[in-house]
Amino acid sequence: QVQLVESGGGLVQAGGSLTLSCAASGRTFAMGWFRQVPGRERAYVAVISWSGDTIYYADSVKGRFTISRDNAKNTVSLQMNSLKPEDTAVYYCAADTTTAQAMGTVPAWYDRWGQGTQVTVSS
Repeated sequence: QVQLVESGGGLVQAGGSLTLSCAASGRTFAMGWFRQVPGRERAYVAVISWSGDTIYYADSVKGRFTISRDNAKNTVSLQMNSLKPEDTAVYYCAADTTTAQAMGTVPAWYDRWGQGTQVTVSS
């Protein structure tokens, strides 16, 4: 089974930047980043197709976050700029290892998940 390992979370002041990275141990199709705060459902942040040609961003992060992937290294990254306190959450890397032809933005689409990394943005 493919395993995902995230890195790069931490504490940053509002307006600052962080980059999250996720390494997959095997072949994946669509990949993405989701986030969750206590008491709320996990929500998508950004997803990217295997080719990188199709990318979706949640409205709340458009223009501030950039998702990218390197298939040679089986990695996906999330560059987060202009961070806001409301971006504080546990961020999860997700991968679809079964569906080559489509891509989803709901958690149920993805069958592999990382352990999560905390991002805290102070005001």
